[in-house]
Order: sequence, then structure tokens, then C-alpha cells
Amino acid sequence: MTNGAGIITTLIHETENGAIDRAVEKIFDSELVALPTETVYGLAADALNDVAVKKIYHAKGRPSHNPLICHVSNNAMAQRYVRVTPLAKLLMDSFWPGPLTIVLPQIPENGIAPTVSAGLETLAVRCPAANTTREIISKLDRPIAAPSANISGKLSPTTAQDVLNDFDGKIPLIIDGGATKVGIESTIVAVHDNQIKLLRPGMVTADDIVHATSVPVRDYEGTQIVAPGQLQSHYAPNAAVLLNQENTGEHFFIGFGDTTGDLNLSPNGDLAEAAHNLFQHLRSADKHTEGSIALASIPNSGIGIAINDRLKRASAPRDESST
Repeated sequence: MTNGAGIITTLIHETENGAIDRAVEKIFDSELVALPTETVYGLAADALNDVAVKKIYHAKGRPSHNPLICHVSNNAMAQRYVRVTPLAKLLMDSFWPGPLTIVLPQIPENGIAPTVSAGLETLAVRCPAANTTREIISKLDRPIAAPSANISGKLSPTTAQDVLNDFDGKIPLIIDGGATKVGIESTIVAVHDNQIKLLRPGMVTADDIVHATSVPVRDYEGTQIVAPGQLQSHYAPNAAVLLNQENTGEHFFIGFGDTTGDLNLSPNGDLAEAAHNLFQHLRSADKHTEGSIALASIPNSGIGIAINDRLKRASAPRDESST
């Protein structure tokens, strides 16, 4: 498909012959490619190519002060670009490949495009669990910068069709890996000395991290943007979002557990299922209502902390955007 700019967007399944090589070729050619991960779909560029990385910000309409995550194929690749402390290595060994991003000091003159880190001395790194994306990174032999493949501030994409809806005619290639398994963005932590600070909650919970490391996880209390997902307005549908509601019939209602409505994040009260369904249910609600979207209360524990974080930002005043 194409638009007035003349870019033809091709969507191919990850199992199609040559899909991985086509993605590698496009990224080497400074183009953007949407790739599947276990969390959400990412909009990928060569992290060592500043021209390519700037295309991400332009395509998404992303604020330039909002840093990106570098995706690597393994621990060894991460060690080329950031200082991996023993605590950081323990986190990598415990949770990689998987939905945990670790913010670490950059190695000087590491070649990472300055736009990736938005001028910070740190870099956010993650090894995704999606085999196709790891294989692409491995063939590139360099990291990819890859925020979520959506228009900045809007709902994150959990299917290739979601990406196509936002970027048809704007990027050349989308690799279809099916619906994402996790459904929300990765947990982000910063590791400094022997401390761990939670920058963004996700499927890997603070309790999971404490169990793996025996190190307490502290909340980030600063105001500086040091990682993706920290701006107030984020992950938002077009409709207004109302939290902790009861089903009065006045709004499109998304329930949880025994609280039923037009849709239900998890009839059984399973927080992992609720996280998986969150963005798709918000997209569906957005299509079927001209009013507001109301949601039932979600327990604020475990994975529920991440769900409530996304919903809080989705319901925030929309005077800034990010993702």
C-alpha cells in the first residue's frame, strides 16, 4: 500500500521465506521496519545510524527528549555498549530474553546514535524474547532502536494490523509475528552501583526482581525523563478514559473479574490476561463509542501495578505525548 509520499508498505509474515533477510536489508539501508516482540510491536532502526533513528521520531511524532530502547540479541551485545555491573548481569541472566529493560551507563564512544539516548549518558537495553526479532538483530550484528510502533501518545500496537493502521504508506516493511503474548511494554529499571530503581512497571514485577536478586527495588522519584513511558499522557485512545468506575450504562464499559460490561479484561480476574487484552480492548472500545470509555477497578498489586500505570497515563490530560 502507498500514500502520496510514494512509500509502499509491505506486510509479510515472519515465517515467509526471506522475511528476516528483507528486514535486515531495510534496516541496513537506513529504513524503518516494524517488528514483533513479546511485549508490543516495535518500530526499528539501526541504533548506530542517527539518520535512521531520527526517522523514528519523525514517523511517530515523538518528542526528541524522550529516549529510546536499544534491543540486543544477547548479553554479549549489550556489553559492547553499556557498562554491565554484576547486578545488571544477574538481571540479564534472570530475565533475558524477556520483558525487562535495563538502563545502564554508556561506554564512551560506543557508536550509538546520540538521538537514541536523547542526550543522556545512560542507555536503555533489552533482549526481546521474540525469536524472529533476535535473529534480525543477530544478523545485523548491532542493536536496533525500537520504541512501540504507534503514533506517539496513542495506544501501543499488539498486532501487525495495529501497526498498519498507523503507518500504512509511512514505512516500507512490517513483519507480522501474530498477536503479542504479553500485551504491554517492558518493565524498565535503572541499575546504579548496587541499587535498582523502577522507572516503568511491567510484566516483570518488583517482587520478581527482588526474588531474583535479593536487592530492594526503589521507585524513581525524580522529574527528569530518563526512560520511555514516563510522560504524563501516554497509551491513550481517542476517547476519554475514566478509571475505577461502576457500570452505569452511561459509557462504554470495560470490566474486570465479576464486574461485567461491554468487554472484560479478564472474567476470571487474571492480571496477566488483563494485561494481554488491555490495548486491544481499548482499541475496540474506541471504535465502538463516541463517548467515554469507563473501566472497572484493577487491583494495584503485581502485574496490576503496570496495568494501572498504563491506564493512569491513558486518562491523563493530553497536553504532551510519548511512547
